[in-house]
Amino acid sequence: MIDLHELGVVIEVVKTVEKIVVEEQLNKIDTLVLQIGELSSMIPRYIELCYPAAVDGTILQDTKLEIEVLPGNGICKNCSKVFNLLKNDRICPKCESREWELLCGREFMIKEIIAC
Repeated sequence: MIDLHELGVVIEVVKTVEKIVVEEQLNKIDTLVLQIGELSSMIPRYIELCYPAAVDGTILQDTKLEIEVLPGNGICKNCSKVFNLLKNDRICPKCESREWELLCGREFMIKEIIAC
């Protein structure tokens, strides 16, 4: 099953990449690399499933998709320990505080467009 939320987002990514391809006068794209934070609302598996439908009939039709998942890290407000929020149930592994500040993990971005 394809999630419509992810499909809409991937279609917008494809439009953005197509615009870049035209502006930069690139001939052929081999690979599109996306970075998705593990705390993002985007689910990498769904993005992968949506990709073929989103690129069908576009200049990206024959491209590969690579997804890099970025960790959801926070920093403890009490002891300054940087830790993965998901792996530690959002509790600092050093002092067990639940007071933290998000450092990264909500990203969703185009990292790289690899041309042939």
